[in-house]
Amino acid sequence: MKKPKIFDDFKKFAFKGNVMDMAIGIIIGSAFTSIINSLVNDIIMPVIGKFTAGLDYSKLELVISEAVIDEAGNIITPETAIRYGMFIQNIVYFLLVAISCFIAIKLIVGGMNKLKHPPEPAPPPPPPEIPAQEKLLTEIRDILKNNKQNL
Repeated sequence: MKKPKIFDDFKKFAFKGNVMDMAIGIIIGSAFTSIINSLVNDIIMPVIGKFTAGLDYSKLELVISEAVIDEAGNIITPETAIRYGMFIQNIVYFLLVAISCFIAIKLIVGGMNKLKHPPEPAPPPPPPEIPAQEKLLTEIRDILKNNKQNL
């Protein structure tokens, strides 16, 4: 029985590349994630909250069922809620990651492409157009030369 082509493709992908480069990329990616998390949670969302009358988006929710609490204050059944504020915050997070990756790729890949492929030199400008009188005189000269050689 023949293996599907997808296994061969995965084998080439997983083992042909440089494993060290991939590991470094994962480590930098995880550090980048914490930076973006901090940017969203600690800088951008408070500013957005300030413009929306101090609203903390991470706490916005639509309660479906309230929590059940006994007389001692212990939670018997936690509340069920749709946390749409966290969803909004995660959308902002995603957009920032996407923009950051786009910029990084443009800068890094664009810079590498410029190093690998320097711009081609501009083609030389075309020679200036010869005036009609000079063209006519050149043709007459060439005809006279040919006639002289044929004699």
